[in-house]
Amino acid sequence: MSVTLAPARLRMSHGWGFRVVAVAFATALAFSTVPTPLYALYQQRDGFPAFLVTVVFAAYAVGVMLSLYLAGHVSDWLGRRRVLVAGLLAEALAAALFLLWPEVPGLIVARLVSGAGIGVVTATATAHLSELRTQARPGLAATVVNAGGLALGPLVGGLFARFADQPLHTPFAVFLVVLLGEAAVVSLVPETVERREERPAYRPQRLSLPAAARSEFAGAAIGAFAAFALSGLFMALAPTLLAHELHEPSRLLAGLAPFTMLGSAALAQIGLARLRTRSQLRAGYALMGAGLVLLALAGSLPLFFAASALAGAGFGLGFRAAVGTVAALADDLTRGEVLAALFLAAYAGLVLPVLLIGLAMLVAPGSVVLAGFAVLELGLLGWSARRTLGRA
Repeated sequence: MSVTLAPARLRMSHGWGFRVVAVAFATALAFSTVPTPLYALYQQRDGFPAFLVTVVFAAYAVGVMLSLYLAGHVSDWLGRRRVLVAGLLAEALAAALFLLWPEVPGLIVARLVSGAGIGVVTATATAHLSELRTQARPGLAATVVNAGGLALGPLVGGLFARFADQPLHTPFAVFLVVLLGEAAVVSLVPETVERREERPAYRPQRLSLPAAARSEFAGAAIGAFAAFALSGLFMALAPTLLAHELHEPSRLLAGLAPFTMLGSAALAQIGLARLRTRSQLRAGYALMGAGLVLLALAGSLPLFFAASALAGAGFGLGFRAAVGTVAALADDLTRGEVLAALFLAAYAGLVLPVLLIGLAMLVAPGSVVLAGFAVLELGLLGWSARRTLGRA
């Protein structure tokens, strides 16, 4: 018996369903990064330190991790459409919290809820797109939607911050309406999972490590951790770094920096998709390393954006190749569990390093903190490369 959320006569084709799910997925991801250029405005309004910005950002990553672990797999037996609608409604709830509770505790709760929704949306939409594509085959890939959606959020947030009369309210009001509308439309897309008459007993997502390849898995997981730490630096602290280190307080630039980083990731994934996994790993590590060195030395706006582009391209290639490497280590029965473990390691990179950077910036200049971060990141990438490049 298939899941039913709307009369069958209102159902759309698989091709249109693919497009609707892709747009909804991209919108949810864009909403998750919209606050990036707005953090500096909250700081100016309330006078809190950069460390609190990292706490607010880390709440999002914690929400994603908990969601992936507790609910990332439930669409396998509840149905893709039903769970995707729930994830979009969670994002709409987060938008409402931003509007109704704009103080620091409210921001933390809103980001936690947003992360929980994104964990569900990411796991469900990726599977739904894959299944719809087998019957519709439009030219769009879930990985590109993922990176592209994340990239658009800071740009949209920067535009709102620069031109909207109420930059801390308008973007969330707009996304609240859009997300609710998309949840309604998604309820009409075709279901691709048959609901079981007897539901299995609930359990969290299992995590599995291939015993014969734990060394290679550890290398890929550390690489994913380092890659997400680098992206977290741009998504959480790019506005602060621009304003304090480069004396560029522009709200639009605060959105353009993470947009450049994440947009470069999407472009690299598209342009170099035909490279072998080993070549993608090598290029990813090299580009991330170059971006880190340039970021630590950047004393001007052009160098900062060049570092953003290089680091972003490396992030996109490196993480995509890490996923491919880990997927090849497992058999069909354990691949989902192994990838879940990789994603949890990756999202841990959005929590711990960003919090440590925020704490360090309380006692040391930003340039010193960036240099230390670059050294540690290069060490992690070097260790990961030795473990993975021999296997890829």
